[in-house]
Amino acid sequence: MADAVPLSVLHFADSAFPAGGYAHSFGLESHCQSGVVGDAEGVRRFLIVHLEGSAGPTDATAAVVAAHARRRGDEGTCRDVDERLEAMKPVRTFREASRQMGRQTLAVAATLTGDRELGRYLEEVNAGRLPGHHAVAFGMAGGVLGWTGRQVALAYLYSATALLVGAAQRLLPIGQTQGQRVLWGLHPLMERLAAEAAGRGAGDLSGFTPAQEARGMAHERLPARLFRS
Repeated sequence: MADAVPLSVLHFADSAFPAGGYAHSFGLESHCQSGVVGDAEGVRRFLIVHLEGSAGPTDATAAVVAAHARRRGDEGTCRDVDERLEAMKPVRTFREASRQMGRQTLAVAATLTGDRELGRYLEEVNAGRLPGHHAVAFGMAGGVLGWTGRQVALAYLYSATALLVGAAQRLLPIGQTQGQRVLWGLHPLMERLAAEAAGRGAGDLSGFTPAQEARGMAHERLPARLFRS
């Protein structure tokens, strides 16, 4: 049983988990087309901004709060954090991507765990009464599976980073080894951000990525697009 929690963390953080993230670049495609990001070093800088300005203080924090709330049966807090994320994502395509990935994560998590509360939350999301953002869905699944706050945050940050490294490899002439080197080099940052997220509460969500948001807003007007965001 001691091995069950780490294995479930790996399962949900794996790039093969069908959350639908492969269809999204969260502004990276626009950065690449504009020439702001053109190589592995540019991808690394983009990811640092994304992690420190958004994924860590906003989404990973929300995932930790949702995990703790689900563990103690506090659906109200999950709903509150879900609505906070809805208000904190001004870019339409980013917001829709997060909601889509959240719905899919809830659906898979409810099926795998058999947890009725996850299923009921998914029904509320499908009915349009809750946004169902990915970080909340991920955190609620972690709460059901008994992950610690740090495990929730680290798994979320790793999966989000690996997703964007994969996107970069489709957008730029970056090989597998270069991509893995970028991902590996960000481990210390992910560790720090996960520890910080694990110590925050629902009122501590914050974020500041103006360049990424501006590029994200411009994405839908690109003449050709590989990703939906």
